[in-house]
Amino acid sequence: MGRIRRRAGLPRLPRTVRGRRRLVRWVVAGCVAALLPATWLQLGGSGRVRTEADVPSEPVAVVFGAGLWNGRPSPYLAHRLDAAARLYAAGKVRVVLVTGDNSRASYNEPGAMRTYLTAHGVPARKVVLDYAGFDTWDSCDRAKRVFGVDRAILVSQGFHIRRALTLCEAAGIDAYGVGVDEPHDATWYAGGARELLAAGKAAFDAAVRPDPRFLGPRDDEVARALAAPSAAAPGRG
Repeated sequence: MGRIRRRAGLPRLPRTVRGRRRLVRWVVAGCVAALLPATWLQLGGSGRVRTEADVPSEPVAVVFGAGLWNGRPSPYLAHRLDAAARLYAAGKVRVVLVTGDNSRASYNEPGAMRTYLTAHGVPARKVVLDYAGFDTWDSCDRAKRVFGVDRAILVSQGFHIRRALTLCEAAGIDAYGVGVDEPHDATWYAGGARELLAAGKAAFDAAVRPDPRFLGPRDDEVARALAAPSAAAPGRG
């Protein structure tokens, strides 16, 4: 049989020692460049991550969507909402802004989040809905530009909270973050891996500050919710 031809399109490794060393240097440089955004996010948000007990009081809690299961908050989203409800009950926040996806009629993430919060003791008038929080940057930018949020406590899982803090800071929000504890299971590690992929987009968003997918007009619901009484008047529901 004749000599087996090398398949077209497959890269050929360098034949010389110098060539192999050059290839290794390029591979290492590529890996470092890929990890730089993730490292920047970790360092940038670390000083603002607190626990529920020691986070300073702020006017608003911002809870980021994390998916629905059969129309109800996923376990991770439910844990975020539980933390927000505890912050409200402890007097750490006066209003909860829930931000998520409502891009189609059959999927109303903010509505499900409000239903969950009201079932766990947060008055409906103290929950404001952002229906166009399609990603973290959109949620942060809309919280500032649409709802007028200047200071907030951000609520998310630990693997996401630093990206949220960095992007909200870029959007002009002075924020602290509460990272919700979760078992380090497959879902947790998948979320951490996703953060590595999302870090590059986050760096772009923080530098360029693009308009969100849907900006819309200014909305005074957060201001009205802050002005509303925290408890119902006697004899009223």
